[in-house]
Amino acid sequence: MMTARGPRVVERIARLYPLLLLALLWEAVTRLHLVPPLFLPPLSVVLASLPQLLAQGDLAMPLLISLYRAAIGLVIAGVLGILLGLLIARVRWARLLFAPLVAFGAPAPKIAFLPVFILWFGIGHVSKIALVALTSIFPFIFAAQDGAEAVPRQQIWAAQAMGTGPWRLLAGVLLPAALPALFSGLRIALPYAIVTAFTAEMIAGGGGLGGALVMAQRYFETPTVYADIVVMLAVGYLLDIGLLALRHRWLRWQEESNDAPN
Repeated sequence: MMTARGPRVVERIARLYPLLLLALLWEAVTRLHLVPPLFLPPLSVVLASLPQLLAQGDLAMPLLISLYRAAIGLVIAGVLGILLGLLIARVRWARLLFAPLVAFGAPAPKIAFLPVFILWFGIGHVSKIALVALTSIFPFIFAAQDGAEAVPRQQIWAAQAMGTGPWRLLAGVLLPAALPALFSGLRIALPYAIVTAFTAEMIAGGGGLGGALVMAQRYFETPTVYADIVVMLAVGYLLDIGLLALRHRWLRWQEESNDAPN
């Protein structure tokens, strides 16, 4: 008799199955010498280099720097983006003032602002954090706006009839109702933040895992290059899994309501 844990194990194996196939294909291609090791070393060699990089301090500290920049920028983007999205959804003057700016800025290539931020803030933390915040803010704005606009008008009228002020309405009614949409926005913004931090470090330097990758590439340390890439991919994958687990725990009520028969 299969326990409840059985289907979960099968589901996790099925989720990892494509990654295992990719790993086997990578190893086979390199072992058969279909690609020169200078361009693509075996996966086993790349994974074997990870303990040495950790021992030398060439992996953990750069990764922490990158995650710090991504996290701070993401928090700034979340706070400002959620507030702005709620205001656009429910306050007329905010919609007239900010909606055109959001529509203009959302499709813009944010990496083009990196030289400007370096000019203003230098090549340290601040320029990368600013770029991460700029890149990640738009998913929060759209998610908060869509979530707030989906709240039934009767619920808003009832809160206003009980004397709820505008700011309490935003914080006590609209924000909780927009939580499912905000989690979706966070799931989009999170990889934006990580990719932007790594990319900015590759282009501008200033430390971080992106900068370490570029330095390894300059000295033709190919296993180190791929080790950094594997770590980047693994970090993004694990963070996404963690975010989905939090969503399942905190928004179980929404999943149950969606699964309920009509």
